[in-house]
Amino acid sequence: MTHDHDLVLRPTDAQIEAALNPPAGRTGGDLVVETLSGLGATTVFGLPGQHALGMFDALRRSSLRYVGLRAENNAGFAADAYGRITGEAAPLLLSTGPGALMSLAALQEAAAASAPVLAIGSQVPAAGLGGGRHGYLHELRDQQASFRDVVKSVHTVRTQSQIPSALAAAWESALTAPHGPVWIEIPQDVLLAPTALPVVTAMDAGPEDLAPRPELTALAAHLLATAERPVIVAGGGVVRSDASGKLRALAERLDAPVVTTFGGKGAFPWEHPLSLRSWLEDRHTTDFLEDADVLLVVGSGLGELSSNYHTFAPRGRIVQIEADAGKLESNHPALGIHADARLALQALLETVPERRDPTAPERVAAVLAKVGERIEAQGLGLEEGLVAAVREALPDRAPSFWDMTILAYWAWSAFDARHPNTMHSAQGAGGLGYAFPAALGAAVAEGGPVLAVSGDGGAMYSIAELATARQYDLDVTWLIVDDGGYGILREYMTDAFGEATGTELARPDFVALAESFGVPGVLTSPETLAADLAKSLAAPGPSVVVLPARLRMFAPTHL
Repeated sequence: MTHDHDLVLRPTDAQIEAALNPPAGRTGGDLVVETLSGLGATTVFGLPGQHALGMFDALRRSSLRYVGLRAENNAGFAADAYGRITGEAAPLLLSTGPGALMSLAALQEAAAASAPVLAIGSQVPAAGLGGGRHGYLHELRDQQASFRDVVKSVHTVRTQSQIPSALAAAWESALTAPHGPVWIEIPQDVLLAPTALPVVTAMDAGPEDLAPRPELTALAAHLLATAERPVIVAGGGVVRSDASGKLRALAERLDAPVVTTFGGKGAFPWEHPLSLRSWLEDRHTTDFLEDADVLLVVGSGLGELSSNYHTFAPRGRIVQIEADAGKLESNHPALGIHADARLALQALLETVPERRDPTAPERVAAVLAKVGERIEAQGLGLEEGLVAAVREALPDRAPSFWDMTILAYWAWSAFDARHPNTMHSAQGAGGLGYAFPAALGAAVAEGGPVLAVSGDGGAMYSIAELATARQYDLDVTWLIVDDGGYGILREYMTDAFGEATGTELARPDFVALAESFGVPGVLTSPETLAADLAKSLAAPGPSVVVLPARLRMFAPTHL
């Protein structure tokens, strides 16, 4: 009997000839770029450094598109966004020591948001590995240790023959649910040494399916079908697994209201009669979720932001579908189903019967009305108007990337992301400086227009990337809300301590600064924001729109 695993593909005569006579002038760096091409990569991000030059030299002999940013953390944010937009692993080429360490903040965000990033760093020569200090430039005692707590997996190469297998294993890890960043490091001498190994051809490194256990989905289907007040919480896992269509089908079959987390923006239509939208920092929404007798949580760990800062106290049964095993029941007891959201939702659709509840849209409308009345009573017309202006100016399918700024905090709850995978923010890890370099990565992935939104504090992290935007002529419009400091921290400190310390900032004339990079800039106002943004988004190439405004956050209802 012949089994599939017994079958070995025999090389053709042409393949044998090519293997026996590889082209001259190749190095270990060529094996890296050949493997990336063989895995299906078309674009790489990064920043060159002394130990990594073998990889960068090899790029000129490859068909890979290289996009270089001005700082490694920004290159990581760009790769993160490329991975989110395309669903493909985004290669990120880095140097040793300081260059590698500069990427950690970006890789933490990619890990928190399940963005597939293939970070490939160089290392000191192989003889220097294994502890001890040899006096090499950039040397760390244990470079891997700096990444192990951040990434999904770590892969070390010591010889050229290990390069294809290590990259393939890392690629598979990055794309297996939950997606995430991985780390590969290759010594300088391995990258620089000439190689006689054959040219790497197409490789099969597809991710493994993470399917749900059938007895668990059968029980979940029973709980949902017999529930009186089922509610669905849709998290970022729904977006990452491209499962929004299945989510909608299940919600409509059950007549179950749906709330999307901040990471799950766009997973469910905003204007749908069953849509509770994303008002997770609102006690009316929290009360509604607590009243559910069965709460289906898909692709969310119900962490700090998704649980209204851990004030959520469910009274009913929770069914939690989550690809990250560490997040299963991490905050609340549940029927935990370790699975990819798409596969689990498909299993439920094949199992659960229809359930009709004509009162569901009325109950949803009542909650949204209470939220609206609360916001209106706080006199926040400026902030509401700015969210509406951005929505008016931004094409429906254009991606937007938001830094940790007050307007982004508003957008988490109040912005209508009209399609899945179009609204992204740094709320996974919460670092500053994400929006603009991430928007550049998205523009590399699919062209423009793309919107980035930052405060003046966060914008200063990424100013250098205006040169990148101009160099590659990327269609990104950067909205900078200038309130003279770290606005959200100012508000937090004032509320907690009566006054703020360390939050006020000197800053440049952002319009003039942008223009010094050859990037058009415009000073706008709340009244003209929609028109100015729309004009900038419609124009080819990069642009900057500066809005001087001091915004306030809405206050939640009292517990």
